[in-house]
Amino acid sequence: MSAPVPASSQVDIADVIDRSKVGSLQIMLFALSAACLIMDGFDVQAVGYVGPSLIREWKIPGSTLGNMLASGNFGVLVGSLVFTMVADKIGRRPVLIAATLYFSALTIVTGMVTSVEQMILVRFVAGLGLGCIIPNATALIGEYSPRRLRIALMATISVGFTAGAAFGGFVSAWLIPAFGWRSVFYFGGAVPLVIAGLMIWWLPESLQFMALRGRKNRDRLAAWLRRIDSTVPVTANTEYVIHEENRGGVPAMHLFREGRAVGTVLLWVINFMNIFNLYVLSGWMPTVAAQLGYSTRMAVMMGTTVQVGGTLGTFWLTWLIGRFGFVHVLTPCFTVACISIALIGQPGLTPWLLFLIVFIAGSCVVGGQPTVNALSGSYYPTYLRSTGIGWGLGIGRAGAIIGPWLVGQFMAAKWSIHDIFYASAIPALISAMVMLSLHWVMRLTTSRARPSEVVAH
Repeated sequence: MSAPVPASSQVDIADVIDRSKVGSLQIMLFALSAACLIMDGFDVQAVGYVGPSLIREWKIPGSTLGNMLASGNFGVLVGSLVFTMVADKIGRRPVLIAATLYFSALTIVTGMVTSVEQMILVRFVAGLGLGCIIPNATALIGEYSPRRLRIALMATISVGFTAGAAFGGFVSAWLIPAFGWRSVFYFGGAVPLVIAGLMIWWLPESLQFMALRGRKNRDRLAAWLRRIDSTVPVTANTEYVIHEENRGGVPAMHLFREGRAVGTVLLWVINFMNIFNLYVLSGWMPTVAAQLGYSTRMAVMMGTTVQVGGTLGTFWLTWLIGRFGFVHVLTPCFTVACISIALIGQPGLTPWLLFLIVFIAGSCVVGGQPTVNALSGSYYPTYLRSTGIGWGLGIGRAGAIIGPWLVGQFMAAKWSIHDIFYASAIPALISAMVMLSLHWVMRLTTSRARPSEVVAH
């Protein structure tokens, strides 16, 4: 007589994660993702830090620097739109590892260029890999975080990008005078190679993603689930329950279905306007400071102040959002951003007052972007999360392209510094107004949502 087949049990993955403590697996995931994002931010911002050196060495106008900044951001835009959809199809882990190896190699190549044309081309190609780091890392962190900590952890991990940009400022201020501008790119390319090696060994895949994909990789799913909670009764016959549906077809199309269309468009507008300002501040502050008469080191530190403000700003914005919600915090945040950006170009500011205003602008603009990423991550379900965050950031990268380029055109047209920053304050005001409107849109979307329970056998 044959032995009876053991009865299957059901495990609700979201419930296991929500009631568990943050353990070694999540800490390792957070550390690897943070390290990857730090170097992502370092490499994206590197051209802005070496900009004054390039202008002197290659004898190029400021508008040409704008083209270099725009080319990298155009690559990031394409990478955000394309490879986040790939991640929602094949998984976060392989895309994150491949993208890290890719942008590492291209950053090293950037240090070898000898002309403006080469710089523009290489930065575009490098941007293809840089564009999918934030969306996939943010999505993966969210999918491993307990509900009570999810928004805070998703926003905090995005700080890695801002911290990397700030870190890049300090490193560049030391490297450029000592070893020249090329050393910035050699450093920025070598470190991610080590990070990618660690990710190959230790980076987990999304549990929800694997469960939605059925039986494939069930052994790894069970092993990672036990590392979160060793008491989970996982057997060969365990069925994994996911309270979300898995949709086929092109992921981007689902951003406009099930009542998400208006919310998606408004999130895109906020991303565009805020990233427009983010890259105007990040890309141009060192050059603007140099034109105001500051030394190279002081000019680089002015750009670094933007990123330091953004790094610290994310933490207090996240704390406030936990208490009052996204709309009630980010609406006044972007209003303050508008005012502070307008003040940057005012004549007669003392150096310390200018540093303070730049710090406040960085806190609101750069610090606000990780919380916008977290808002996108909480708005979309698992099968759309990377695509939702990535397409929002991808549309935002259009602002990153247009912003630095437009400032370059303003400078070529002999606009005054204060007029340039008056114009740059307008997108922040639009961000504040659109964020306020999201209060009603997201309430309507939530009322329409009917999550389904999926059982993966």
